Amino acid sequence: RGSPGKGLCCAGSACREPRDSTVLLIDCTEASAETMAGNAWRSTILKLLEKYGLRVAGKSNTQTQEVSRVIAAVKSQPSVTRSYGSGAQTVTLIPGDGIGPEISSAVMKIFEAAKAPVLWEERNVTAIKGPGGKWMIPPEAKESMDKSKIGLKGPLKTPIAAGHPSMNLLLRKTFDLYANVRPCVSIEGYKTPYTDVNLVTIRENTEGEYSGIEHVIVDGVVQSIKLITEDASRRIAEFAFEYARNNQRSTVTAVHKANIMRMSDGLFLRKCREVAENYKDIKFTEMYLDTVCLNMVQDPTQFDVLVMPNLYGDILSDLCAGLIGGLGVTPSGNIGANGVAIFESVHGTAPDIAGKDLANPTALLLSAVMMLRHMGLHSYATKAERACFDTINDKKVLTKDLGGNSKCSEFTNEICRRVLDMD
Repeated sequence: RGSPGKGLCCAGSACREPRDSTVLLIDCTEASAETMAGNAWRSTILKLLEKYGLRVAGKSNTQTQEVSRVIAAVKSQPSVTRSYGSGAQTVTLIPGDGIGPEISSAVMKIFEAAKAPVLWEERNVTAIKGPGGKWMIPPEAKESMDKSKIGLKGPLKTPIAAGHPSMNLLLRKTFDLYANVRPCVSIEGYKTPYTDVNLVTIRENTEGEYSGIEHVIVDGVVQSIKLITEDASRRIAEFAFEYARNNQRSTVTAVHKANIMRMSDGLFLRKCREVAENYKDIKFTEMYLDTVCLNMVQDPTQFDVLVMPNLYGDILSDLCAGLIGGLGVTPSGNIGANGVAIFESVHGTAPDIAGKDLANPTALLLSAVMMLRHMGLHSYATKAERACFDTINDKKVLTKDLGGNSKCSEFTNEICRRVLDMD
């Protein structure tokens, strides 16, 4: 529950059991996506197991289950198992706006104290118009992400102007960041009305009401299209079930309003049900969005992994963040196709305190911890995470929103001190 030994895993959950280290050692870059289809998966994994000294003889049930588990772990999130070797890995840093540069600097300072092997490649992201008037992110930012595959992003503002796109939406579409993973885990020592929250929201990130399809029908009447597709619904459902299986989670709940939106949410729910048939080891439930909200504030411990369309995920994930103390302590990761992942703080730009050394860097730091585990840099992630949680639990050096009176720099320095004390 946010204490040492209960860290946020590579894709964002709170690990209930230690991950098998043999799985983390497998380098799947040797097997292409084409060779890892169908039955070829089994032979590929067997060869990799043998390569790393794990001999599999015979065809006992235990051995078959182990190979199947390894297949599931690798198949669900290919980017998680990428091997970065012993050298430093380049990460695209998007500081963002408002307090973004301050909290980004804080994270970089903590990473330096932890000696994390990360090289930062800083890029600014502002929407520009490309050929044909289409909105796009700057080419240098896209090139950096295409090369590094990993990004850390501070809060971005979206100008309120006709035709200007949401920057977050533009990033999701550019890199097909189809799954938003947001763990909500109670932090030891940080008092809230709820003390035992441990759940994960998984949000379809590319369509729904946020497809950006709007138009004027006649003066005074505007129509917004909710787009739900079979492929995207199946993809997010499969991600949720694989995530649950790989992170020792027992239940997946599909959140919907198919009683009202029978075609759109009905399609989403139908795909979830179909995918659930392939995961008999994971309990599947389905629940209306309004019922989930009611039950969530009454007893959040009844939930485990929740999967939902875009708009519902945006609202419900913020509600869940409130249970553990707010967006200032809630990490987030966006997993995309082709091995791309961007981790981010999901709070706003807070322009009223920007530049005043008052910001709380916890959300971005914990998102960076998720990023490190995603990259396989677990020991560095544990250092930074433990130092952060210990600082909060100690209650002596906290920013104002955490209940203290310290500045961002003082809070950061205290975390760095604790990191250095671990060496």
